[in-house]
Amino acid sequence: MIYHFDTTTSTNDVARGAEYYDGDIVWADFQTAGRGQRGHTWESRTGENLTFSVVLEPKFLPVKEQFMLLEAVALSLKDFFALQGVETAVKWTNDIYVGDSKAVGILIEHAYRGDSLARTVVGIGINVNQTEFSADIPNPISLSMLTGQKYDLNSLLFSFERCLLERYRQLREGEWSRLQNDYHSSLYRLNEWHTYALPDGTRFEGAIRGVQSTGELVVEQRDGTKNGYLFKEIEFVIAKN
Repeated sequence: MIYHFDTTTSTNDVARGAEYYDGDIVWADFQTAGRGQRGHTWESRTGENLTFSVVLEPKFLPVKEQFMLLEAVALSLKDFFALQGVETAVKWTNDIYVGDSKAVGILIEHAYRGDSLARTVVGIGINVNQTEFSADIPNPISLSMLTGQKYDLNSLLFSFERCLLERYRQLREGEWSRLQNDYHSSLYRLNEWHTYALPDGTRFEGAIRGVQSTGELVVEQRDGTKNGYLFKEIEFVIAKN
């Protein structure tokens, strides 16, 4: 079921409520405290974009395989954009890019029960009808900027929900190889040489060769050395548009 609010703090915070169940969506026209990865806030003009959270209860998924859920979510967004005629890539871990511009941000928050996931809240922000962004927002892009069209948000949300349910079915029914292969082939900058930065500021040229099942990004350096990096251990260097 989709629950629609005019304004709320963060849809992820609301979706943690016990009144929401597996598959429910909490959607708000505006978030006063929307947030993204790395503690960033999420900018969205009231009623112009899709800002929502999906409640999932993937109790069938072991904690050690939790990255598979992220893959399913990212691929459902890629599928959704394909329905709008837009080709996208998945920027590890889970941003959706068109070229070098960001169209979607995702924030996944898990709760665990023993060795399995118990409850997951997936916060998603899709840039839809907004065409002007703050100068300090790096490389944003929206559906409207890409196509010149204006979109009905309600119809788009139902379209995304169908894409998510299909990818979630694949996850639940054990089609993990398909999800992993699709995710790997969708990676932003796959097998291309670009500049990356480490937490200490060191920069190097590398090429993404894939993602391990644990979620580590595999990057090869010019000397042939390959290393796996977890979230926050490596940063993409992207020129600002």
